[in-house]
Amino acid sequence: MIDRKKIIVVAGPTASGKSKEAVRLAKERDGEVISVDSRQIYKGLDIGTEKTTKEEMSGIPHHLIDIREPSESYSAGEFAQDAKRLIDEIMARGKVPILAGGTHFYFDALIYGLPEIPQDALVREEIERLTDDEIIEEVRAKDPARFSQLDPANRRRLIRALEIIRTQGRVPERPRDVSASEYEVEWVIINPERDVLRERIDTRLAQALENGLVEEVERVRELVGDERLNELGLEYRVVGEYLRSERTEESLLSTLSSKLWHYARRQKAWLRKLAATANTHDTL
Repeated sequence: MIDRKKIIVVAGPTASGKSKEAVRLAKERDGEVISVDSRQIYKGLDIGTEKTTKEEMSGIPHHLIDIREPSESYSAGEFAQDAKRLIDEIMARGKVPILAGGTHFYFDALIYGLPEIPQDALVREEIERLTDDEIIEEVRAKDPARFSQLDPANRRRLIRALEIIRTQGRVPERPRDVSASEYEVEWVIINPERDVLRERIDTRLAQALENGLVEEVERVRELVGDERLNELGLEYRVVGEYLRSERTEESLLSTLSSKLWHYARRQKAWLRKLAATANTHDTL
């Protein structure tokens, strides 16, 4: 019988209110928050990621925020390793670990583990000579399920996916064997209705633009360049297109709204899959 560690996981699509709920739970349960967000780990990505502010933290310790420079990479495996360490440290202090965020493959990596797939330097070298469009088309054709989970502008992840596809045939599904996990998870799912979420996304975007999103992206672009900027998420990619005069300022809000809603739908699909395999309860 596995003596599993008890954690609380707050999950939901973008703009659903996960951070606020995590702070509320931390106050109620005497907990600390671990961010499960693949972009809030980066310093300087504040407005575009709607990073939790010191005021919003309300004195609750938050972890895995601002731990990398935007030029550095950070993998799901690294997250799982860091989160495991932090969970043990938080429990040793007699506190409750509360994990909150929307990066579903980070949650999967921590709770269910990652498939061990070795890198193939020769295959990767061949792939790196391809254009973005060639890589996208091959991944789409050979593994549409995996392609649907990827950001088409993230060349680094597309290359890794195609490397695995060429060596393994397809990217293997991560097993969702809850009984084999070292964690006993209390799932708190925040999943607003479609119309409510669309309105929240639009409100958040309008506020981000008013708060200086364009200026933030310009600063990050100067630090990392356009290729890396595209890997930092759709807000940074779309605003980057504007900064390169590839789109108008008037198109920013509508384009970002459409793309963020598409991303939110993918998050909702993950939540539906999660609900079929884990004991979850909705808060909204």
